[in-house]
Amino acid sequence: MYLPGRLKATTLGDLLGTILRSRATGTLELTDEPRGRTHRVFVTGGLVLAVAYDGAGPTLADILRRDNLVDEATLRRARLRALATRRLHGEVLVQDFDITPAVIDVALRKQLAERLSIIEKLGDARITFHVTLRPPHTVLGTGPLDAREFLSGRRRTRDRTETRAAHFPGDPLGAAWKLLGLTPGAGADEVKRSFRQLVRRYHPDLHPQATDAERRELSLRFGEVTQAYRLVSEGSRAA
Repeated sequence: MYLPGRLKATTLGDLLGTILRSRATGTLELTDEPRGRTHRVFVTGGLVLAVAYDGAGPTLADILRRDNLVDEATLRRARLRALATRRLHGEVLVQDFDITPAVIDVALRKQLAERLSIIEKLGDARITFHVTLRPPHTVLGTGPLDAREFLSGRRRTRDRTETRAAHFPGDPLGAAWKLLGLTPGAGADEVKRSFRQLVRRYHPDLHPQATDAERRELSLRFGEVTQAYRLVSEGSRAA
């Protein structure tokens, strides 16, 4: 499973799509380095199990209130009891206030999707993936989000037509072939082989001794190579 080293070289939708196709289990970390915040997406078998967003985001109470699923007085009383007994707000609502687990589950699933939408708006972040899975204790009781829940509406690199044009002005497809070191019409196996060689050359995570400036340059080059590969691949399929 190949994941770019920087978010600016891809999109969250593409990352989640790659993880889904690989049926990977582990933790996707996106570190917003200027702010020193790390956001984590926990996946099992390629499906999103939990999302830990390091920052202000919608709380369970926010969603229950917004969607009129639980009245304000009950939310406030349950919150105070949760603080006093050191239990989860949703747990208290179910056990002490007779709110059905299905209502809490719906709200939690919406919360995960909305956290992903916030992370999606990051301009850039360092990407790492750990095969260990230690999700928070607030994981969904009815199983992970399905692909439709976490991929629907997500931006994909193939949608970035303006970005591609900026990388390859004038003759985008011709410039993409040139960047891959190939002549137009080369076979699919040759295209893949050239792309893999360039990945080994430019992927920031394969150069642990690089300086910060060198890693930024590698990330830019890797992003160009990745987009060139996609342009050539899609152009070949359309031919």
